[in-house]
Amino acid sequence: MTSLLVLHGPCLSRLGRREPAIYGTETLAELNKRLVARGAAAGFAVQCRQTNDEGTLIDWLLAGDDDGFVGVVLNAGAWAHTSLAVADAVRSIAPLPVVEVHLSNTVARDHVRHAAVVGAACRGRIEGFGVGSYVLAIDALVAMVGGRW
Repeated sequence: MTSLLVLHGPCLSRLGRREPAIYGTETLAELNKRLVARGAAAGFAVQCRQTNDEGTLIDWLLAGDDDGFVGVVLNAGAWAHTSLAVADAVRSIAPLPVVEVHLSNTVARDHVRHAAVVGAACRGRIEGFGVGSYVLAIDALVAMVGGRW
């Protein structure tokens, strides 16, 4: 089965408890279950991983195509605004499509979150729709891989 990789960065393990007014009340386990089901409905296996370690996230990105994934959904959390290393990892795995997601609308927040260091390296960026940002990213990858985009 064709596989997609979903990578969650720092602090996303706290979904459902972390600032629910911004990030919602759905837990990471619930979100992952939703994404696996969405992928399966489209004929794709979805594997979800979370880390608070930047090096681990980079290793997972770099191994993405070698591990057989055809696309990546990436929420790099705060690293999205600051990490040249994560951005370089995304660039180094091209043409494997990476879609960046954010639960919140980052440009509507403090100015530090306006920088899109990682987003600039990705095929696309979806943000501001809560957990729906991830669902939209899965749909986008399915369309890209299926040749509809």
